Amino acid sequence: MLRKVPHTYVIVFSLILISAVATWFVPGGQYVPVVNDQGVVQEGMLVFESIDNQPQTWEVFAAMFQGFERQAGIIVFILMIGGAFWILNESRAIDVGIRSFLKFTSQLDKYRIMRWLGTGNIIIVFIMLMFSVFGAVFGMSEETIAFIIILVPLAISLGYDSITGVGMVFVAAGLGFAGAVLNPFTIGIAQGLAGLPLFSGFEYRLFCWVVINIVGISFILWHANRVKRRPENSPVYEEDAYWREHIHINDVDNDESVTYKSSWITWGITLIALIIFSFSHPETTLVIGGGSGFTWYFIPLITVLFAVTGYLSLRVSSPVFVLNLLAYTIVFLIVGVMGYQWYIMEIAALFFAMGILSGLAMNKTADQITNLFLDGARDIMAAALIVGLAGGIIVILEEGRIIHTILHAMAGGMSDLGDVASVGVMYVIQTVINVVIPSGSAKAALTMPIMAPFSDLIGLSRQATVMAFQFGDGFTNMITPTSGVLIGVLGVAKIPYVKWAKWIAPLIIILGVLGFLLLIPTVTMDLNGF
Repeated sequence: MLRKVPHTYVIVFSLILISAVATWFVPGGQYVPVVNDQGVVQEGMLVFESIDNQPQTWEVFAAMFQGFERQAGIIVFILMIGGAFWILNESRAIDVGIRSFLKFTSQLDKYRIMRWLGTGNIIIVFIMLMFSVFGAVFGMSEETIAFIIILVPLAISLGYDSITGVGMVFVAAGLGFAGAVLNPFTIGIAQGLAGLPLFSGFEYRLFCWVVINIVGISFILWHANRVKRRPENSPVYEEDAYWREHIHINDVDNDESVTYKSSWITWGITLIALIIFSFSHPETTLVIGGGSGFTWYFIPLITVLFAVTGYLSLRVSSPVFVLNLLAYTIVFLIVGVMGYQWYIMEIAALFFAMGILSGLAMNKTADQITNLFLDGARDIMAAALIVGLAGGIIVILEEGRIIHTILHAMAGGMSDLGDVASVGVMYVIQTVINVVIPSGSAKAALTMPIMAPFSDLIGLSRQATVMAFQFGDGFTNMITPTSGVLIGVLGVAKIPYVKWAKWIAPLIIILGVLGFLLLIPTVTMDLNGF
């Protein structure tokens, strides 16, 4: 008889208790800026000093509250996304889109090459490469939560499971994040703190990105095809009953071929707003990887395209028009992130507007739209709560003043090792730290001022040190329970953390070994930028 798997809340709260116990035994410490004899702070230099630790007791019960404060942005983001998509789902637009997509892909099976490669395989590879590029170029992370509600139903409709859907979005972005080529939030910050030219070593990073994606995508394809052959092979087969019950691609409603007058009004109002936006922002500079960027009339172009495609979709039906709204929401998400440095607040507002417009287009009253939004927020509340609870782990470790002590302890003892062993130890240190500090930017700011000068003392390339940070920062993001994004993604997808961790552990181990192998050439070969 199988043991019952503990609830995710139980697991996370247990980690909070373990962290609290550690604050009683681990000495306190902190890194402080180095100040010269003239009293001037030496930029980018930190020194460790011992301080009293702060044993945590009753604070474990306040950890969730403080975690909510820390993760408030992601929590509100999840609630707004959930509410907006619940309104969208009421229109059956996604069901119509999936049904049309499946009809299109079934027609591709008449070609021998497509049957040999597998239409589903091609779809998975294409989608994963797209999100991996997003992860490698502008560090897509929190944004993946919004796509889970789209890709999970698509994956299940194709005969796969929710894990495959999460793999196509979250894992793909994680692969890109780990193999970061132009990510300004990790590589950009780390190289800047290490005193290296921005995005130097591009060629070898690109090679690493390709290798990492080959391994990661192959793993997802293996799992997806295993599930498709026998759905019961999925570890979340029972949990996916939720999605199977909420996908109605074969149901035909009377309003699916009807265009409401309110849809035309919604199109007109949205078009007027876009025209005004086009005049206020005629040119947009899309910045890729912190470079100079490319400036063009992107907003006016999108406005013209929306006017045309919106009109054509309205000639079909209101649900198709809502699907058109969703498509342009994603377009504006990309332009907003790359052109205007949007983050979760702006993205949440964007999807919130999409939800309201979707409700208006489907002839819903204000009260109906409000009730649908509340239903969606209620349905996704569990995902939001677990994000706050997971944030409590970091709170306990920081309030106990032991995070820096752990880092300092791990950073010692490398001076007598060879180059390969040293870079390997750095890689392990960064990996372990990432379990405690999942924020790439924060970890770069904390570790690079220590690791970069230390690498000079032991004769190690600073670029190799940055690569160790890059891989150590990327892979464990897909399994660490302290990551609010991971917990949020799993909550939205209805996947228990324990089942996810057990499923992805082999991939993390494979990628971990691969990361070490890819680090060896950085200290044994003459690579450009190293």
